[in-house]
Amino acid sequence: MLLTLRDADPRPLHEQVAAAIRRAIATGEAAPGDRVPPARELADALQINPNTVLRALRQLRDEGLLDFRRGRGIRVAARPEDGELRERVRELVAAAERLGVTRAELVSMIEGA
Repeated sequence: MLLTLRDADPRPLHEQVAAAIRRAIATGEAAPGDRVPPARELADALQINPNTVLRALRQLRDEGLLDFRRGRGIRVAARPEDGELRERVRELVAAAERLGVTRAELVSMIEGA
């Protein structure tokens, strides 16, 4: 699992780490049952404090995305349903069309967000 953090991202580091892992799960880079590297390894790779990584991992555990097992490490427990995201995208596109915003303009707005 290759995680990267962006220097320009204003979010706290633990939120950035959680978002990066969520993204890896959502895109299928990390599938249910896959082992997540230990917090210390992730922290070393990202050059951040291990406690920051642990905070992100605990958050994802609380969301039901990760499963912690003593002696077995941390594994991906579930893949977030992308159906909800697709439905929200459809709603966003429909709202933009009602307001006269073209898809190209909408994409530009999203990229600037």
